[in-house]
Order: sequence, then C-alpha cells, then structure tokens
Amino acid sequence: MRDYDIIVVGGGPAGLAAAIEAKKNGVDSILILEREIELGGILQQCIHHGFGLHVFNQELTGPEYAENFINETKELGIEYKTDTMVLDVTDDKTVVFVNAVDGYQTLKAKSVVLAMGCRENTRGAIGIPGSRPSGVLTAGAAQRLINIEGYMVGRQAVIMGTGDIGLIMARRLTLEGASVKAVMSRRTYPAGLMRNVVQCLYDYNIPMMLQHTVTKIHGKERVEGVTIVSLDENRKPIPGSEQYMECDTLLLSVGLIPENELSRKAGVTMDKNSNGPFVNESRETNVEGIFACGNVLHVHDVVDFVTEESRTAGRAAAAYVLDRAPASASTISVTPGKDINYIVPHTIDPEKVEEEIELMFRVSELFDDSRIVVKKDGETVKSKKKARMYPGEMEMIKIKSDILEGSQNSNLTVEVEEVPDKNE
Repeated sequence: MRDYDIIVVGGGPAGLAAAIEAKKNGVDSILILEREIELGGILQQCIHHGFGLHVFNQELTGPEYAENFINETKELGIEYKTDTMVLDVTDDKTVVFVNAVDGYQTLKAKSVVLAMGCRENTRGAIGIPGSRPSGVLTAGAAQRLINIEGYMVGRQAVIMGTGDIGLIMARRLTLEGASVKAVMSRRTYPAGLMRNVVQCLYDYNIPMMLQHTVTKIHGKERVEGVTIVSLDENRKPIPGSEQYMECDTLLLSVGLIPENELSRKAGVTMDKNSNGPFVNESRETNVEGIFACGNVLHVHDVVDFVTEESRTAGRAAAAYVLDRAPASASTISVTPGKDINYIVPHTIDPEKVEEEIELMFRVSELFDDSRIVVKKDGETVKSKKKARMYPGEMEMIKIKSDILEGSQNSNLTVEVEEVPDKNE
C-alpha cells in the first residue's frame, strides 16, 4: 500500500465532492475510503425527488444525484475503496483501515478530509419506556429496508418526530399501502422542511399531532400499540391526556448526530452545539491539514449545500498539499449570539475571503417577522429580514470581504432581533 496526498474518509456526497474538487485543483494522489459496498452514501436509499435543484438546476432522485458524482469520480481516475472501515485517524494524518481484500492497513496522508456523515438518534437516546419488541426502527433504517432491501416494515405505523426522513417515510409507507396513524412532534411546529410537511403529510392527509409524544411502547414480540400524551408549553406531559394508539410499527425521526468518533481520535476540537468540529473558512479543523465537511461538520437540510461546502474543503485540502495556503496572522472569531444555536465557520481569515463568505447557522426557536443581525465587535454590519425561521431549516447569510478588511482578532456575532414594525 502506498501513501497518498489526500485521504477522504467517507464516499457519500460530501466525500465525493471534496475528492473531485481536490483533483480539479491539481492533486492526483487521492484515496476515498467508504464503509458501504458502494459509493453514494445515504443518497442511494433516497429514491424520492428533490435533489440537485441548486447544483444541477434540475430535480433528481438521490441515486441520480449520487451517480453524477460517482461517474465523475471514475472519469477523473480517483482511487476509492468500498466495504472498507476506517478504524483510526491520528493528528499526524495516519489513517488505519480494514477490509476483506487488503486486510489491516496503515496509510499516511499529507491531508485528510473527514466526510463521515451522521447517524440517527435511537430509542435509547430519548428513553421511551416499554419492552423491546420488533417493529421499532429509526426512519432511516426503515427507508433502507423498503427502498434497498425490499422489505415492508409494517402495516400500521406511528412516526415519532417530524424530521425530514420521518416525513418522507410517512409518504413512502402510505404509497406502499400502509396506514400511518400519526406523525408526532414535541414542539408547536414541525422540525422538517416545510416543503416536506406539505408534500408528505398534507398532500396525503396524514395526521400531524403537534405537542405530543410517545410515553410507552406496548407489545412483547411485536409492537402492538403505543401510549401517547399531550404536552404543555414547556413540553411536559399533561396528566390525564394519555391515549392508546394501536400500531405494529413505530418509526423514530428524532434527530441526527454527526459521526465524529474518528475526529475526536485525531484530536479535533468539537463544537458542543453542532456536535461537529470547529473549522475555519476553509473547513480546516484545529489540526493542521485535517478538514471536515458535510453532515460530519453540521447536519444539513439540502444535499446541494453539502456539495458546495465540500467543494470548499476539497479546494482547501489541495491548496494545503500544494503549499498554496500560507497562514495569516489575522483571525476573526465567529460566535452565536442571541437565539442562535451554532454557526459555521467558527473562525475566518479575512485574507482568504476573495469576495464574500457565507455563514451557516440554525436558530433556537420559531421566529416570525424577525431579523438576522451580524455584528462586528458589537457594531451592526449587516441585517436581513426573515418572515419565518425555525430550527429545522438552516439559515445562511453572506458577508462581503470589505466588511472583514483590516480586521485582526475581531469578533463576528450573529443574533436574532424582532422587527418592531412589519412595514419598516
């Protein structure tokens, strides 16, 4: 086994886009390591439409979107290994992996791109009482079973959580002839994209129960039903509101967690709010030469945005390998202010921003008729009115390079402000 200039951990949409971009920017020695038996990541099981509107200006299914990048990867001659598990990544950019063909191998890289994606929260993460019958699955597991393995997961389903995968699976189960009794959210609003609420629930008359949750799972061998309860404004169960709902399947769509076990092994500093690494404008972590992009960095709503972010990481990794990215003494820290959960990137080198830089973030609650405000060292430098913002949809705002000029050890803060006058 030879060493490589760039090793990309993950062959999903993030890893493929980063590898392709690095190749186009002058690096030939690239290896992609993917644990599944084929490239493409989660897109291979997302057979619904809605992908590619930003990157390709056309509506594609997940496999079609992935195929474009897989074909380009092969055309460019980028080396990849599938059915390969990466066991370790170190701060000196040593990568350890194992597969059935090569066995246990240790490689060295000049740069590493972390693109491992994310995983779903499980029943254990939210602590639903009851026994452990069959029929309790995450929404993503059910999606794979139906769309790839060809197994029907149940006939009467309740879906806990209104994440996008849960909404999409409500429609998918209905199309396969199942009855979806309800899709429940603990909040007063759904967590997923509004287009999925409309297309997957409203268009199919699937009930959505806001301020409700599952408090018990019934059944020993197979799910027989669930107890659901109404929640008050503090998301606490209301005594006496319990009701039994018969079902044979419970799908959980209760959040995603970036897969950062390897990142931590490499000594990467983590953001406890996003559960992803701290990165600069190039998506480089605190460990020099190690970059992160896609859902391993922060959970995205739209795969097109994963692609755009990963291209940034790929270009930066190539520049690092080719010694075209000199360090700068100027650093601007970017911090979440009032009602902001997290922001990416966490730091900016103003000398590396050519025209503008895009900040990506999520708000903490539902806001109507509000304003995003960006402050530099306490002074407002940009504001943008928004009719509606909520945690389920990622927000973005672009900052012009001239705002960053002359900055050294400055601070950018993003926060939410109410708009006092709608006619303002």
